[in-house]
Amino acid sequence: MTYTQGVVLGLVQGLTEFLPVSSSGHLILVPRLFNWPDQGLAFDAVMHLGTLAALLAYFRRELLGMASGTLSRRLAGLLILATIPGAVAGVLLEKLIEARLRSPLLIACTTIGWALVMWVADRRAAAAPTAPGDPLERVSLGCAQALALIPGTSRSGITITAGLLGGIDRATAARFAFLLGIPITAGAGGLKALHLVREGAGPGEAGPLAVALVTAFLSGWFAVWFLVGYLKTRSLRPFVVYRLLLGLALVIAIVLGVLRA
Repeated sequence: MTYTQGVVLGLVQGLTEFLPVSSSGHLILVPRLFNWPDQGLAFDAVMHLGTLAALLAYFRRELLGMASGTLSRRLAGLLILATIPGAVAGVLLEKLIEARLRSPLLIACTTIGWALVMWVADRRAAAAPTAPGDPLERVSLGCAQALALIPGTSRSGITITAGLLGGIDRATAARFAFLLGIPITAGAGGLKALHLVREGAGPGEAGPLAVALVTAFLSGWFAVWFLVGYLKTRSLRPFVVYRLLLGLALVIAIVLGVLRA
């Protein structure tokens, strides 16, 4: 792996992890676009440590508030409960996902399918009333995050969509989606990092991996800052359009033989 690959993959990870367009799907497609070898699920997960650092930096006040008790313990409980389904599914399905669920055709289908669901949820959120108090106190999500294990779904996208369908506003849904990403990202990235430490990185991989982590941190912090501010006054429509165009482009590339299904 080269330093250029590390920068590109770190940038892709940082931006697409938090924008509702699917980081896993892009991290599979980008190497194919440049004819690079697939970096593998382990490398993808380790780069999540960079985006984890971005989340910790951006939400440091909320996290300190939960730790000190000045912010509701109920919110901390919600985050823990909402993390369990995704964590269990990740442990049980990791090998299946790595071996069978990384094809461009699957990514095209999930990218288009969840774009349509996001569009419905976004239209419904346009007229959602705002109740008094911290809206994060009213959030309740089910197993939506577990679906994000399927490439092309987008963890932030599916949790924001679930929040919108639950009746909360866009900016709050994004905040909760990002806070919810902290424990699952820490667990997945940490386990994979330990695995790579035990197995040892390939020759020349340490430098590019470090560059990828730093790039993922910087671009990830920017993506969180941008999306939380953007959704205060704007809709998810541009991301829906992007997902639809990307999915259609993948289908056309598969039909023409540019990509293998």
